[in-house]
Amino acid sequence: MRIRAFIDRILVYSITMQFRLILSGLIWLVFLSPSINAFFHNNPKLNNSPGPSSYRIAANGPYLDIAIENVGNVWLTITNNAQFGTGWIGSITDPVTGQVAPSCMFPANSNINYLYVGGFWIGAVVGRDTLVSIGIDDFYQVIEFWPDPAPRGQISRSSIRTSSPYYSDNAKSELDIHVIYTDTVTKPTLVVSDLTDGRPHIPLNIEVTQRSYAWSYEYAEDFVLFDYSIKNIGQKSLENVYMAVYVDGDVHHESMFGPEGYGEDICGFRRTFPSTGICKYMDTINIAYITDNDGDPNPETHEITSGSANGIAGIRVVRTPSDSLRYSFNWWATDYGSAARDFGPRKKGTDEHPFRDMGGVLGTPYGDRNKYYIMRNDEFDYDQLFTAKDHTSDGWLQRPQNAVDIADGYDARYLLSFGPFSLHAGEILPVSFAWVCGENLHVRGRDFEEYYDYNSPEGYYSKFDFSDLAKNSVWASWIYDNPGVDTDGDGYRGKYRTCCSEYDIEVDNSVTPPETTIICINADTAYYEGDKIPDFKGASPPPAPVVKIYPSVDENNRGSLTIRWNGFESELTRDVFSNQYDFEGYRVYKALEPTNSEYELITSYDKEDYNRWYWDNNKSKWTLPSNPPFTLDSLRKLYGEYFDPLQYGIDNPFFVAGPDGDSSYYFSRQDWNSSDLTDTMFIHKRFPEQPFPTILNLDSAAFYYPEELTDEGEFKYFEYEYVLRNLLPSQLYYVSVTAFDYGSPGHGLGALETKPVANTVSEFPQNSANLVESGNLDVIVYPNPYRADGRYRAHGFEGRGMEFLPDERVRALHFTNLPRKCKIRIFTIDGDLVREIDHDCKPESTGCMHEQWDLITRNTQAAVSGIYYYSIESALGNQIGIFVLIM
Repeated sequence: MRIRAFIDRILVYSITMQFRLILSGLIWLVFLSPSINAFFHNNPKLNNSPGPSSYRIAANGPYLDIAIENVGNVWLTITNNAQFGTGWIGSITDPVTGQVAPSCMFPANSNINYLYVGGFWIGAVVGRDTLVSIGIDDFYQVIEFWPDPAPRGQISRSSIRTSSPYYSDNAKSELDIHVIYTDTVTKPTLVVSDLTDGRPHIPLNIEVTQRSYAWSYEYAEDFVLFDYSIKNIGQKSLENVYMAVYVDGDVHHESMFGPEGYGEDICGFRRTFPSTGICKYMDTINIAYITDNDGDPNPETHEITSGSANGIAGIRVVRTPSDSLRYSFNWWATDYGSAARDFGPRKKGTDEHPFRDMGGVLGTPYGDRNKYYIMRNDEFDYDQLFTAKDHTSDGWLQRPQNAVDIADGYDARYLLSFGPFSLHAGEILPVSFAWVCGENLHVRGRDFEEYYDYNSPEGYYSKFDFSDLAKNSVWASWIYDNPGVDTDGDGYRGKYRTCCSEYDIEVDNSVTPPETTIICINADTAYYEGDKIPDFKGASPPPAPVVKIYPSVDENNRGSLTIRWNGFESELTRDVFSNQYDFEGYRVYKALEPTNSEYELITSYDKEDYNRWYWDNNKSKWTLPSNPPFTLDSLRKLYGEYFDPLQYGIDNPFFVAGPDGDSSYYFSRQDWNSSDLTDTMFIHKRFPEQPFPTILNLDSAAFYYPEELTDEGEFKYFEYEYVLRNLLPSQLYYVSVTAFDYGSPGHGLGALETKPVANTVSEFPQNSANLVESGNLDVIVYPNPYRADGRYRAHGFEGRGMEFLPDERVRALHFTNLPRKCKIRIFTIDGDLVREIDHDCKPESTGCMHEQWDLITRNTQAAVSGIYYYSIESALGNQIGIFVLIM
């Protein structure tokens, strides 16, 4: 649905929603905790619209659009007006998938949210004016960056995946999202006046080109990189420029939206974490974070569950225009009803830095001048968890009257700022940061209850596990700028550490006192920073194949899913680092929920090849070089036609005499060497007799060798198949085929595999829509009768992935043997229309034979017990049947 202007929607909705909230909220408002009541009043989040499927402004206005970074484990909404996350947009449909866009969902498909909205801020001194342009702030009304009209204002996408519709040679990640916006719009209906001084928006004349990058690889799936090019398109120089990223986190399961969800956030800043590399140093991670106060354990068992928001998300700046900039980290707890309770840590005034009155509040920076002051204050706030402690000896103001409420979780947000620098007319400056997520910060669900003490929060803080966030923060910086890689060819490969793995001690007794010298015999070098030239690149697995799935059910009601894929791209794509064909094999997974942790490995295929380890006399250990694994044929060419590498393991090495001395080797399988492709019970070739293609160009092959191609125009040689058998026809299955390589063990990088969620398809093992239409099969309804006491949820048939929703919210009655296009009408036995469902499935879609009813009537009421009849109207004719509900 398109609308003329989102302003109209906001005005109309805010009026109607306020009345709805008053009516629906009077009862439960009484029972809210004091800390929740403190910020409930006038909170604009509760007036947020469940918006339309598109919020674009038509005609010649800014072309507002969204895109979703959803190839990795972080699903993040990107807008083209200096924001990320859905925030004030509300519930909006992804224009690509047709599904509701997540604000920031982590892990993928978990329905756990880590962001309300984030935005870009920039402030500068222009002549005598102090000006700030922002993407969003605490009241979600001031939006000062806007895209151009279409087509320039539209979001563009590109991908390194050759199977992607956005494939481009210029792409850097599996999904690049590219937007452009400026702060030059001054129309009052789009850019409201400064809420503090009433001044209309004065542009800095900034154009921002924003690119975001995401990957599905195991080491890079938990973050999204942002790269900005900030251009001064005005005639005046901008002096004392500061930039910032604003984040309002809201960490909760989607079923908990409301004060109990967003009112329990805690934020802070983590500078370092112990390194996991060969050098046991402290890694600099410099990440501003937000998390839930206790991880939302199950309220009855106090256990962490799949629906618990026990992770963490944050911002790490990886590139600024200069290495000598100053940074500030500030957080505040906005209170929309009481200025006295609106708090953020503030330093006492000094002669050099006098205290600034920000309009009677200590937290929320109202207006341009206060926003600029916060960005340049050069303060690093203490973590929110420590608010109730006395910090006056460190130069901070007294703790607030509501310090205890804030310390144990509040509706907090933070700003990470850096500067100053100058931006002259026509000049472009780069800025890059990472939005990083981490799992399992909260390890035990009872930690908050057992260890939290607002007077001494150190004990509870020590229970936080920052390891996953730290690892992902380090990887984000490495993907931005690859350590040890000389990108520009000037000989500099970045910063490194040298660790001594073997040493000797020498004591000189000829002097008094004796001198002791430690001599390093063997050392390892580990690069931890790159050469300052951005790469936005990492080692990658082979591309995942496009999966096709064909359902069926036999006369004994046993379902099956035939899985097919073509491996041309997977097997013949060179690794971006080694420039070698490093494909190793395929794995088939299935799941009942589409999250990475739920996928079960069913079968696999991998080439028969072997790693050759050699004995390093200098280091006195077995070492695996970075060479590719050896095929059996290549080993027999080296060592004889009957050579068997598995006879020479680590306990029985293979000795080779040479002019420079003997060499010792042992051999190990690379993966399992499950290389048989003839057994149809496992992964097998669809065309086992088909030889390798004569030519590898599809267009040329279609002209010269059409017999080597399938009807779909793919090479027969690379066609594979696997059949999942003995499945429940009533169950929806998620299926994926991953591709993996042999890694680079010599460089400490194991085999890389695509993620199951990267190419998952879902299907019911039922009669296909083609069979339904060709055979005009009878429609079936199940379960029939539907019993509210049938324990369908307990047996896994309802509510998967929706543990926080009550039973009545996940109930479903299913229709199968449907044609692709039909209309389902449900009536009471008296003939009253209960619900009408339009079933319209695209030919290339899955699940076309199936539809479900959520047992909600057209009047949004729960269906009651009784006998119902249904009619199915389609081009095949009409069918009528009955079913029973026992509620």
